[in-house]
This record gives sequence, C-alpha cells and structure tokens, in this order.
Amino acid sequence: MKQTILQKQAGFTLLELLVVLGIIAMLAGIVGPQVMKHMGESKTKAAKVQIEDLSATLDMYKLDMGRYPTSEEGLQALIESPDGKAKGRWNGPYLSKAKIPLDPWQQDYHYVSPGEHGKFDLSTLGADAKEGGEGEDQDIVSWQ
Repeated sequence: MKQTILQKQAGFTLLELLVVLGIIAMLAGIVGPQVMKHMGESKTKAAKVQIEDLSATLDMYKLDMGRYPTSEEGLQALIESPDGKAKGRWNGPYLSKAKIPLDPWQQDYHYVSPGEHGKFDLSTLGADAKEGGEGEDQDIVSWQ
C-alpha cells in the first residue's frame, strides 16, 4: 500500500507538462515582440545621447583650438593631437577612452566639417545602415 502512494507522487503527468509549456509559449509570443520593440527604441535613444555627448566634446575642442576638427582629421582629433602649429593649444584627449565610440549598431559615426546643416554634421545611419528609414532604421543626426 505504501508503494502505490509513493509512485503516484513521483512526478508530473505529461498533460501537466504540456499545459505549462503552452502557457510559457503564449507568454513568450506576447512579451517577446514588446521586448524587441523596446530594445530597438533604447538603441535609438542611446545613439541620440552619444551624438549629443560627442557634439559637446567637439565644442570643447573648438574652445581650445579655435575651430572644429576638419573632416580629414575626423573624430580622431578628440583623442590624438593634430599636427601643426596649434598643437600647444590642444588640451586633450577629450574623450575618457582612447577609442572613438561606435554607434549602438557597431558602426562608425559619420562626421563632416564644415557641415551642410551647421558647423559640423554628426550622424549615424541606424539599424539598417542605409540613408533614410523609420523607427529603428531611421538616421540619427546632430542637427535635429
């Protein structure tokens, strides 16, 4: 008699396991797309913050040097002193790390100076790495 009681309490039935797996699958189907949507939004917000930070750093560079880095010097001028007479005024590195940050999609930021929209243009092409787009694929720019 004791042996039959122990056998009944030994584990879950196949039906119970299938019900639990079904519930987990439904939750993943509902929650998964929402999580992915917010993850794309967070990368876009992170890119906007990085562009604002780099823009502020470029402004500090301009205060010291009297000009923004040229397109040829690029953002590298924020971590390495440019060649020339103004070398003594360079008060960098202007970034805390010795490397220019990549955008959240692991691409380089695009820097042009003088820019078409201001003293400099700083942008990233977003998740699709193509000009234009909407949502996560939209370009993030310093002039808007």
